[in-house]
Amino acid sequence: MKKLGLAVFAMIIAFGFGVNNASAQMKSNNPMVGGAAMYKTKDIVDNAVNSKDHTTLVAAVKAADLVATLKSKGPFTVFAPTNAAFDALPAGTVDTLLKPENKAMLAKILTYHVVAGNYDSKAIMKAIKKGNGMATFTTVSGGKLMAKMDGNMLVLTDEKGGMSKVTIADVRQSNGVIHVVDTVVLPN
Repeated sequence: MKKLGLAVFAMIIAFGFGVNNASAQMKSNNPMVGGAAMYKTKDIVDNAVNSKDHTTLVAAVKAADLVATLKSKGPFTVFAPTNAAFDALPAGTVDTLLKPENKAMLAKILTYHVVAGNYDSKAIMKAIKKGNGMATFTTVSGGKLMAKMDGNMLVLTDEKGGMSKVTIADVRQSNGVIHVVDTVVLPN
């Protein structure tokens, strides 16, 4: 039975997270995200600005003055919400967060999507296995983000109980790794 468990674990790692990740894994040199190639030689910001699926995230990073941080050496693991993830927030939330007077709140939400270190799918799976099915990561904002598997999908649970799925894993950057997520996770 133990051998079977290890074989399943190895298969999950080999195939990556989720069906949508298959194309990113096959094109691991320059996976496509939001219609643009993501280059390992570019940093998180320089790649993100080219993704048509992450224009809201890029605008938010700029408004929160986090560009210099995310261009620094890192390494960082970023759980990057798509435009659709931001659109799913209650009406007016994004516009409110982008106002200068809400910069601190915006920065807290964005840094809650960032973990210091380079946690690719193998490292996350290892942490989940070590935690008997659940891994807890401390985000740059100081909050806790939990990770577990639901079938072949990596699911994040935020401090409010909200859940987000990784739709594209292991998008490597010169200063870390991005995992595209389908929901904005929120700190307490």
